[in-house]
Amino acid sequence: MNQALMAGHAAHLKEMQPCIDACTLCHTTCLHMGMVHCLNAGGEHVGAEHFRLMMSCAEICQTSANFQLSGSPFHRALCGICADICEACAKSCEEIGGMEDCVNTCRDCAASCRKMSAKQ
Repeated sequence: MNQALMAGHAAHLKEMQPCIDACTLCHTTCLHMGMVHCLNAGGEHVGAEHFRLMMSCAEICQTSANFQLSGSPFHRALCGICADICEACAKSCEEIGGMEDCVNTCRDCAASCRKMSAKQ
């Protein structure tokens, strides 16, 4: 890779790093909360719609981070979808209650992804 291309990639990665970090934290939080908190709590925490949404959120966040890290030209579009899913997950977790870490992490990730998806 030539010097100019490497410098451009480094600058682009630096711009994306806050969103990559937010997506990675959201993936970890949703996966952990779902597999540990929700499964142990039972009841509405493991309702099909809620639990499926949490796992979808974890997966889209990991995929979004991977698309950004790989320099995919589709990372902005995927970030927009990730933001939508994170917002839905935050709402579901808030409605059930007792999942403030997940609510806050999903909202932070949604905001970061929304910002990334709007950049040109």
